[in-house]
Amino acid sequence: MWKDPIVNEVRRIREELSEQHNFDVGSIFAEIRKKQATSGKRIVCREKQVKAEQDAPPNRYSAALHSGR
Repeated sequence: MWKDPIVNEVRRIREELSEQHNFDVGSIFAEIRKKQATSGKRIVCREKQVKAEQDAPPNRYSAALHSGR
């Protein structure tokens, strides 16, 4: 089976980070927040998603008009 080197690297780093924090997710996120605060920029920055416009108005059978269905 073919192994992706990038996936392997991500998994290795994840394992090292987990071991450093005794597999405590709260501790991992605390460190990430600390790094973000000291760096002055966001570690994760999500783009706002633009909703697609509806092509046609909903018809009388549309789920948008009948949320109970």
